[in-house]
Amino acid sequence: MVGETDKKDKDDSRRIAIALIVLVLLLVAAAALMLPLVGELVATHLAPGLGMRDAAVIAFFLTLLILVVFAIASGDGLLGELQFMLIGFLAFFVILWLMIAWIF
Repeated sequence: MVGETDKKDKDDSRRIAIALIVLVLLLVAAAALMLPLVGELVATHLAPGLGMRDAAVIAFFLTLLILVVFAIASGDGLLGELQFMLIGFLAFFVILWLMIAWIF
């Protein structure tokens, strides 16, 4: 037996699901209409800069220097937090590499 509250909850759930589907479809349509604008923005503002190879060398040494300073300042030394330093090095290196290549 389906009670009145169960039926009301089912109707509310159906309305919410339909509203979410419509919202997602609108967002997809808006993103599809923005693709030409985004493509033009990328072509204009993300033109090649310093170059990926030179930026990688600069980013490697800059990241190494900064993380050594961070490790010494943390108090545990270079080996105390090695597992975190490796992950941090990779993330920091990739971000610096791409930013140096883009900006310069």
